[in-house]
Amino acid sequence: MKMGTLLSSALVAGMLISVAPVNVMALGGPSGPKIDYQVTGKIGQVEMDPYGYAPLTAVIRDGGYDLSDVHVKIVPKKGGQVIEYDVTDNKIKQNGGIPVFGLYADYKNKIEVKYTRNFNGKIEKIKEAYTIYAPPVYQTGSGKRGQNGLPFAKVEVKKVDKEFSDRLYLVNNIQGKNAKSAQMIWNNPAGGALEWNYPSNAFIVDTHGEVRWYINTEELIQYDNMFRTGIMMGFQQNNDGALSWGFGQRYVKYDLMGREIFDRQLPKSYNDFSHSMESLDNGNFILRVASSNKKRPDGRNVRTVRDVILEVDAQGNVVDDWKLYDILDPYRSTVMTSLDQGAVCLNVDASASGHTMTKEDIAKMDKSDHFGDIVGSGPGRNWAHVNSVDYDKSDDSIIISSRHQSANIKIGRDKKVKWILGAHEGWGKEYQDKLLTPIDAKGNKIVCENGKCPGYLDEDKGGFDWTWTQHTAFVIDSKSNKDVTYLSVFDNGDGRGLEQPAIASMKYSRAVIYKIDQKKMTVQQVWEYGKQRGNEWYSPITSITEYEKDKDSIMVYSATAGMGGYDFKKGKPMGAPKPEIVEFKWGSTVPSVQMKFYGTGAGYQAMPISVSKAFSGK
Repeated sequence: MKMGTLLSSALVAGMLISVAPVNVMALGGPSGPKIDYQVTGKIGQVEMDPYGYAPLTAVIRDGGYDLSDVHVKIVPKKGGQVIEYDVTDNKIKQNGGIPVFGLYADYKNKIEVKYTRNFNGKIEKIKEAYTIYAPPVYQTGSGKRGQNGLPFAKVEVKKVDKEFSDRLYLVNNIQGKNAKSAQMIWNNPAGGALEWNYPSNAFIVDTHGEVRWYINTEELIQYDNMFRTGIMMGFQQNNDGALSWGFGQRYVKYDLMGREIFDRQLPKSYNDFSHSMESLDNGNFILRVASSNKKRPDGRNVRTVRDVILEVDAQGNVVDDWKLYDILDPYRSTVMTSLDQGAVCLNVDASASGHTMTKEDIAKMDKSDHFGDIVGSGPGRNWAHVNSVDYDKSDDSIIISSRHQSANIKIGRDKKVKWILGAHEGWGKEYQDKLLTPIDAKGNKIVCENGKCPGYLDEDKGGFDWTWTQHTAFVIDSKSNKDVTYLSVFDNGDGRGLEQPAIASMKYSRAVIYKIDQKKMTVQQVWEYGKQRGNEWYSPITSITEYEKDKDSIMVYSATAGMGGYDFKKGKPMGAPKPEIVEFKWGSTVPSVQMKFYGTGAGYQAMPISVSKAFSGK
């Protein structure tokens, strides 16, 4: 019996050994003519974050079937916001299945899909539901004492009119300097703004304050690589529904699924992208950059700061540039002497808040070798601080917003100034006939002196003011023509009237719409919001005002509202930023949307995003 048992055991063992390689092959080798992923529906497997940059997206793979007539619906949380969209056949093929966008984070999402499935000539109309868990939002923290949430701690939705209840807003914020960032500077030559390099984020929220998309910056940004780091800025949804933006020495384009369309380094004559990237109808892009090597009249070579506009074509070839230090006066210091040195855009230095520079300080600096991202005159310093560029297709021109000149300026393809919207003080004689004259609603001239207009404090005397340290000067194309331009601007308000107020809490910001008659060279203020909100809505830096054609509305992001000024008695800023999105029907000063964020760090810009444009081509 023992011998028989041993023989039987040996025989069984031999049989197991002989079949083991087959089993191993089946478990870990090629799948053969089948798919061995889990398939939970009637087509293929679910692939989360298919391109590695958008964790709240997925693709329901097609399973080898031909799909068409696809419709996707993300079932909302109780009382939440529906996201639904059609998908073109090309988008299905591009993604290998049904693209799913807008998942709730850290939640089991229900996704309803409808589609036509074609297999071997058999055509079926199918409707089914999937349950997909999406992980929590993840971003590396800053390690700073004041941080208490990412991408924000909480959001307060104060108002959303029914007409705007389908809105999705892309929000682009800056966390501020941390221990990984801002560790490199330029050399050979010096100058530039390479050290202006802080963690940033971009996410999409619905009108209930829920995050429905974000970009994984952990994969995109490399702080130890000078050509792959920088503050993400200049987001824009292109006509094809994809997003373009830039950071540091790169400009990129990705779709909402996180698929890279292009990721390019700036051409070598330029460096330090920030603030603005606009896509044109012909496929070109206009970027705000700087020169990587400018020889000054005094013979010194420098990298310039935020004062060059670059146009590239769809393949990345240089088309044209506007070197503003050759077009404007880089030594006009009229505005610089009234700037609060504690808040020069995102170079926030609370210890310098409330202080200004004198003309003597600026002149002395120009004789020094102190170049870089500092307020000062002449190429190689932050004399212009251009924070937006907008292309006017009516006459092939660009309009820039120059923070440190407190001016919005139109420049032609011939590099000649067409008009200047800003206080008249300090401009040389070659610009005098380019300065717009303010008028009231009846066409009467408004006389402004020393940077102050009658409507500066009293609307009954004209209701007009210039913009001060403004951000974003955008043409409202649908309401403009060759003769008349409507322009939306966010008037931050620092240095208003070419001075600092007696008390920091007197500062305020405005969203403004101007009407410019380009033949008569006049400007009329036709709408404003924010003065009545006072200092609690004051954004010393960043922000945006932009017209939205789809709803005939004005969208505003007061991105550092609540930051206020500096309390010298307590030795700290007056408050933390509480960025606020407000959106208005055209002509109204009562918001249709009002959302306030807490715990964001400094906000930068926000804008509506169209899901149908991204997936339906509409």
